[in-house]
Amino acid sequence: MTGQPAAVGGEDRQDTPRPGTAIGRPLLPGQPGRPDVFTFGETMVALRGSGPLKLGGTMNVSIAGAESNVAIGLARLGHQVRWAGAVGEDEAGQLVLRTLRAEGVEISGATTDPGAPTGLLLFEPRLPEVTRVHYYRAGSAGSRLTAEVIQRAFSAAPPRVLHLTGITPSLSPTARSASRCALQLAREHGSLVCLDVNFRARLWTAEEAAGVLGEWIPAVDVLIASDDELPLCLPGGGSGEGSPLPLPPRQVAADDAAATVATQARLLLDQGVGEIVVKLGAAGATAFTHSGSLHRPAKTVRAVDAVGAGDAFVAGYLSALLDGEGPAGRLERAVTTGAFAVASPGDWEGAPTRAELGMLGAPPGTVVR
Repeated sequence: MTGQPAAVGGEDRQDTPRPGTAIGRPLLPGQPGRPDVFTFGETMVALRGSGPLKLGGTMNVSIAGAESNVAIGLARLGHQVRWAGAVGEDEAGQLVLRTLRAEGVEISGATTDPGAPTGLLLFEPRLPEVTRVHYYRAGSAGSRLTAEVIQRAFSAAPPRVLHLTGITPSLSPTARSASRCALQLAREHGSLVCLDVNFRARLWTAEEAAGVLGEWIPAVDVLIASDDELPLCLPGGGSGEGSPLPLPPRQVAADDAAATVATQARLLLDQGVGEIVVKLGAAGATAFTHSGSLHRPAKTVRAVDAVGAGDAFVAGYLSALLDGEGPAGRLERAVTTGAFAVASPGDWEGAPTRAELGMLGAPPGTVVR
């Protein structure tokens, strides 16, 4: 994830794209009643422990979900965002909906399932920079999301951008069908498609993920992935537990990770993806287009909690895309919002508003009055 502590270095440019280089298809103009972004998935109640769970202690109650994290991040930056999903007919579900509504996310497409509970997520800090995550989402309301729900929510207000993650299709066959339905609707309505791979080994295997993601790739305009997730999007990417595939004739040294990523990105561009953004953790992020590549280092911050940094990165990237920024501006805002997440506890709580974006440049000890 970007935004983690990193030594500040100069920009690393290779074949720098022209400012404002367009992604494959044009972004639809904003229209009244048409959200900037539509996203959907499972949002759970999140309990954050103060230490090892087996020892007991206190827990903070919040919500968490990759797609809703992105939705909140975009809403705080002033964009119109619509989220759909299913929660249980319980107090936990009410907390999810109440929080999203309070954060300015439009949730009229969400549904309540009386036959299943809202999912649960436990965060267990074990070391200063190591957190274990425990899921209790099998048979949850969110996992029972259907294509019909997405059809209604999407068609009611077709968005400029559809944001998907690789988490939702891993939850169940119905959730997978809902994701396919959203992709088809985006194609019909001209919405740009952003896919954040977000691979979760506890939810499905690399082979399963690669099979689904490989089908989606031709419909994706913006692909966001960490360097170890990128191979899952290539043909046969699940073989060898997600290990990189044998490279085509333009061979690169096995130990040259940057060249390997660049080669994989070129393969994906050749498959029709408009832009590939690779998250490199503390090393920042690199964007690849047909015009070249561009790198941005991570912002140097004091790390508090790395959970949610990837979602904050995506929110920043999409925000700048919606504002008409070129690759450099998109990456700059993404590493900035990612840094805010790393510097704050929680999945989404540290997401900045637009007015706060410049605060990272303030010297230590600054008091904003």
